Amino acid sequence: MEIKNQCGLKREDFQTEIQGKKTDLYILKNKKNFEVAITNYGGALVAIMTPDRNGKLANVIQGHDNIEEVISSPEPFLSTLIGRYGNRICKGTFTLDGKEYKLAINNGPNHLHGGPTGFHARVWEAEQTDESTLKLHYISPDGEEGFPGTLDMTVIYSVTEDNELVIDYKGTTDKKTIVNMTNHGFFSLAGIDNPTPTIEHLKCQINADFFIPIDDTSIPTGEVVSVKGTPFDFTTMHEVGERIDADDIQTKNGAGYDHCFVLNKKEDGELSFAAKVIEPVTGRTMEVYTTEPGVQVYTDNWADGYKGQHGATFPRRSAICFEAQHFPDSPNRGHFPSVVLCPRETYTQKTVYKFGIEE
Repeated sequence: MEIKNQCGLKREDFQTEIQGKKTDLYILKNKKNFEVAITNYGGALVAIMTPDRNGKLANVIQGHDNIEEVISSPEPFLSTLIGRYGNRICKGTFTLDGKEYKLAINNGPNHLHGGPTGFHARVWEAEQTDESTLKLHYISPDGEEGFPGTLDMTVIYSVTEDNELVIDYKGTTDKKTIVNMTNHGFFSLAGIDNPTPTIEHLKCQINADFFIPIDDTSIPTGEVVSVKGTPFDFTTMHEVGERIDADDIQTKNGAGYDHCFVLNKKEDGELSFAAKVIEPVTGRTMEVYTTEPGVQVYTDNWADGYKGQHGATFPRRSAICFEAQHFPDSPNRGHFPSVVLCPRETYTQKTVYKFGIEE
C-alpha cells in the first residue's frame, strides 16, 4: 500500500531486512498538513514537512530518501536517535561502583554517541498506534558497545495539532548503567535544497546563562562558564553566524558551535523553553522545549556537500542541531548532574520541537 504523503518518500524504498528485523517508513501527521516521516532504522527522521509564511510546504530536516543511504550515510548520526550515551566520554572510559568500563573510541581519542553500533544503527521494533503516534522499542543487551546492564528503551514520536514533534523516552535496566539519550535532528528551516542554504543567517535564542567549555578534543574542561561577553550569549536573539568564527578559543575548539548549553531551570526535570530559531527568508520558526538540563548546539561544522533526500545536498553549516541531553562526559565529572540509572528506576526524557511562522 502506497502512503499518501507530502514528503514524496516511498515506503518501499525503506523496506529491507537487517539481521532478521524489518525496516519501514512511518508517516505521522496532523489535520494541518504538518507531517513527519520516520524510519525504524535508528529512529531516523527523514522528513518534517512544515509551511513557510506563504503556506509553502518544505522538508526542514536533513536525511535520506532510501534505507541504503540511511545506513551508509556520510553522517552516521544524521537525524537519528542517539544512545546509550549522547555526546562524548573522555578516552572512552568510565568507572561505575569501582569497575572500569571501556567503550569504542570513535571520535578522535574519545567515545561519541554510543559508539559505531549505537542506537542510531539499530533496527527498532515499531508500532504506529494512530496517524500521529509511533512507538519504537529496543532492548540493548548487557555489554553492547561496552555498556553494562540490559537497557529496555521505548521512544514515542508524536505530532500535535500545534505542529509539534514530541519525543518521549522511557528506559529501565537490570543492572546499574549510564544513560543519556538524545535526538540528533539536523534542522534546515529554509528547506532542504541543492545546495541547502547556510544556517548562519538564522536568528537564535537559547535559554542558557552558562555553557560548558571544551578542550581541543571536544571534552569538557570541567568548568561551567557564564555566556556573558562571549560568542555563546544567545540570551537575546542573535544571528547564528554573527560570532561563529570569532577569535575565541571555544569557537576554534568546536570549529564553530558544538557546545553544551546549561539550560536555565526553575526545577530539575521540568519541561521548559530551551531555544528558538527564526529563518528570516521563509519566516519558519522552531522552538525547543525539554526536561533535560542541557542542549548541545551543533552547527554542522563538518559536512562537505554530501547528497540527501530528492537530490538535496548538505554543505558545511547547512543545518543546526539542538540535542537535548545531560552534559558531555558526565560519568567522569562528579559535579555534573548524574547519568546513572539503577534497577527499579525509570529513565525519562521529553523533548518538543514546535514549528511555527513569524509573520
